[in-house]
Amino acid sequence: MVFESDVPARLDRLPWGRFHSIAVAALGITWVLDGLEVTLAGAVSGALKASPALALSEPEVGASASAYLAGAVLGAFFFGLLTDRLGRKRLFFVTLGVYVAATAATALAQGFASFALFRFLTGAGIGGEYTAINSALQELIPVRYRGRTDLAINGSFWLGALLGALGTTVLLAPGRFPEDIGWRLAFGIGAALGACILLLRRALPESPRWLLVHGRHAEADAVVERIERGFPTRASMPAAGRLRMRTREHAIGFVDLGVTLFRRYPRRAVLGLVLMTAQAFFYNAIFFTYAMVLGRFFAVPPQDVGLYLVPFALSNFFGPLLLGRLFDTWGRKPMIASTYALSGLLLGGTALLFVHGALTAATQTLAWTVVFFFASAAASSAYLTVSESFPLEVRALAIALFYALGTALGGIAAPWLFGALIGTGEPVAIAWGYAAGAALMLIAAAVELWLGVAAERRPLEDVARPLSCVVDDSPAAT
Repeated sequence: MVFESDVPARLDRLPWGRFHSIAVAALGITWVLDGLEVTLAGAVSGALKASPALALSEPEVGASASAYLAGAVLGAFFFGLLTDRLGRKRLFFVTLGVYVAATAATALAQGFASFALFRFLTGAGIGGEYTAINSALQELIPVRYRGRTDLAINGSFWLGALLGALGTTVLLAPGRFPEDIGWRLAFGIGAALGACILLLRRALPESPRWLLVHGRHAEADAVVERIERGFPTRASMPAAGRLRMRTREHAIGFVDLGVTLFRRYPRRAVLGLVLMTAQAFFYNAIFFTYAMVLGRFFAVPPQDVGLYLVPFALSNFFGPLLLGRLFDTWGRKPMIASTYALSGLLLGGTALLFVHGALTAATQTLAWTVVFFFASAAASSAYLTVSESFPLEVRALAIALFYALGTALGGIAAPWLFGALIGTGEPVAIAWGYAAGAALMLIAAAVELWLGVAAERRPLEDVARPLSCVVDDSPAAT
């Protein structure tokens, strides 16, 4: 059945309102939780090695971080497919529930095997969250706010990192708790926060765009009508354009994704893979082993690591927040290329200083703080790119695929690799690892200049026409 709808245009013409703020708070928490989990993995590494129950070695600490990332990869794939088939709202309840249960179980682990298993399941919940949440937010936020909002939400990862840093500073303070209790309480922070957010998400509707492409246009109209009631000036809003669409007769699957990637948007597929792989290696290599570098090369005690994470986390949060507006005004391509290139050049300089012994714990932290002001915006823009560059019907699955491939290629082995390099005690070995990360970011910057998409201030349906559109004459289909 063919029908017309103005639902996407009505969503895009809205000004910012209370509904959008609630959506950002309820859904953006995913990145806060991921930041919390990643920070805990690094900040409590010393406590995990000292724990009488776990007594993890440095390679086991790195392996547990890799287990978390592996879970995120598989979770993104599994829940991403379900998100496109069953809806955004249904899945963002399921994935958050998985996260809450698994991170609470992590706090009860009694050995390396159980600890690694629960970290894997925690990662699966977070990976599933990425697909459901990024899809929903892209489809709910008005077009002129999409870039800056997406970057700010991705940057909120570092609010979670800050929470983890401050929490571990308190919970791991010498003498405050027994050696086997402090780190367990730290993992309980995420479970408590996630449980509270489950209640807030009840106020959110299903994505009207998802309802539309699944033939439920009456429900989509009703949802948008309820949202518009919160805007007293809606009568003066510009007229909304209409799309002609056809109700799909089969469920979305990997065939649809394959056709989208390799026939309609092969250049975007290459771009997404390169951006995601580079930032995954860059971040996971350095951040998961942050505490190990401070402890091994600068003799920073485990209980003080959280304090060194505070300026690092603040820089990572303010980078996307302050630079985000430029992604909507100056444009996606110049900003993405610039942030990737600056990140690579600055990390290369840091590697040279490190290998020559020119850094202290404070100046090493300062150098990382400057590097990641730009790297945080770059990494956030990778998620923005894959979230808005493909049709709505396969958006969650595309996010899952690129997150999975990028993390698998650039992220899973990175903590283990850097853990092994740190274990050698040789600054030169670490510097070569930093150089590899810098090179990947510079390559990604060049690829962005070559293949980047000018998606700023354009409706999602113009950037990538839905597969359900009756006529696909989008000039972006390259």
